[in-house]
Amino acid sequence: VGHCHPDIVKAAHEQNQLLNTNSRYLHDNLVDYAERLSKTLPEKLCIFYFLNSGSEANDLALRLARQYTKHEDVIVLDHAYHGHLTSLIDISPYKFRNLEGQKEWVHVAPVPDIYRGLYREDHEDSGTAYANEVKNIIEQAQKRGRKIAAFFVESLPSVGGQIIPPAGYFQKVAEHVHKAGGVFIADEIQVGFGRVGKHFWAFQLQGEDFVPDIVTMGKPIGNGHPIACVATTKEIAEAFAATGVEYFNTFGANPVSCAIGLAVLDVIEKERLQAHATEVGNFLMKLFKEQKIKHPIIGDVRGSGLFIGVDLIK
Repeated sequence: VGHCHPDIVKAAHEQNQLLNTNSRYLHDNLVDYAERLSKTLPEKLCIFYFLNSGSEANDLALRLARQYTKHEDVIVLDHAYHGHLTSLIDISPYKFRNLEGQKEWVHVAPVPDIYRGLYREDHEDSGTAYANEVKNIIEQAQKRGRKIAAFFVESLPSVGGQIIPPAGYFQKVAEHVHKAGGVFIADEIQVGFGRVGKHFWAFQLQGEDFVPDIVTMGKPIGNGHPIACVATTKEIAEAFAATGVEYFNTFGANPVSCAIGLAVLDVIEKERLQAHATEVGNFLMKLFKEQKIKHPIIGDVRGSGLFIGVDLIK
């Protein structure tokens, strides 16, 4: 919502002057914020865990998936990056290819890129074709006795090249993953909170009939303040609680973080930033497309709202 936005600075300052505790102490800001955030999401995603960073959120999502499914393996997209913790380097081909390499419980699916990928714009149904690649991975893994815990994906792959997955891809992948006993995790850390313009969450670009089992949030959620969130279903949360080992995060959802989170949602609404992302994004795309006509180095211009990729080619 902009550097040092006065409403955010004020909310942080006012709450700091009153009280900041660790999250063992009850405070209304936590409940108020969770309720407010829940209004932006499909009803099914009604349980919230608050943390300090996107990496923490993705690590917890992994734990939730494994506890709920009792499976270990994870399917990720090629070139993906999900965070800097050891558990997340393991599911980030962008990183592990330069480090220890691929673990046996990690499976890498092709990026659903209709410009450079396996199935392109001229394909009759690229969404189904890319989803079938995931289905094949599941079948091959099962033949080796592996069990899928989760398909872990950024709703719009960002490090992988600002990719807009084809329509229907998530629905079909979710079908294959659920059939294998796994869950669908949507990483919204870079692309959530109205950035894509048309919708508040990027996974909603796939259609109203698609709802992930777990959604992770970070980056814009606190406008630079360290706050993050995992949203999930009651069933998954209950399976996690059944271990008897409660989830505790010292500073996740402290009163100041929640005051800031609330202020961010206020600003997005008050300043119509979602509509702004659509308008400015469309304008920017139009200009890029005009440049594309003039310059053969521009191969593709794609995007939604203020998530835009310009693909340069030789």
